[in-house]
Amino acid sequence: MAKNSKKKKIPEPTIERLPLYSRPLEELLEADVPVVSSETLAKLCGVNPAQVRKDLAYFGEFGVRGVGYEVSSLLKEIKSILGTDRKWRLCLVGLGNLGSALFENQNFKRRGYIFVAVFDSDPAKIGRILENGIVVEHPKKIEEVVQKLDIEIGVITTPPLEAQRIAEVLFSAGVRAVLNFAPIQIRKPECCVVENVDFTVSLENLAYHLAKLH
Repeated sequence: MAKNSKKKKIPEPTIERLPLYSRPLEELLEADVPVVSSETLAKLCGVNPAQVRKDLAYFGEFGVRGVGYEVSSLLKEIKSILGTDRKWRLCLVGLGNLGSALFENQNFKRRGYIFVAVFDSDPAKIGRILENGIVVEHPKKIEEVVQKLDIEIGVITTPPLEAQRIAEVLFSAGVRAVLNFAPIQIRKPECCVVENVDFTVSLENLAYHLAKLH
């Protein structure tokens, strides 16, 4: 596929939709479907065909007019764009109910997100041996372990009052990306990225739309 040589500022909604395209493409590839049209891909993703074509056009010339996109090639390109064509080393801070569920979620591993360290301040959990021989460490060892294991992404599931401090420790240790599940907006330096996931915000959004139906 020919790459687009012009440098463009990619809209954030376009980046957010790319993972939506990769999921059905993976299923089509497993089903040995060689080619998919923008109409079919759009239907599988819940968007319109024009949006699919516009999003992909930011990154190059994909597909053949009147034919469609080669599934394997398009999936490979999207994974390369998203950086999901490699494995990422993660650490988890906070081994409560949510943290345990995330750590045990095999979907992370299948997609190349590998937990290599876990931290928790609960004395009852420190020293516990988890899957793959990972030992739960105290957060005071974050800097040492992050640098030793070359950890790239931190996942925070601590209480909200601890989240900002933990994030700052991670950033100081060299982590440049944080996925934050604590119900607080984490402040970050310019060199780093943070994705805040607050389930209550999503629930309130659902409640708003549900209330409008009555």
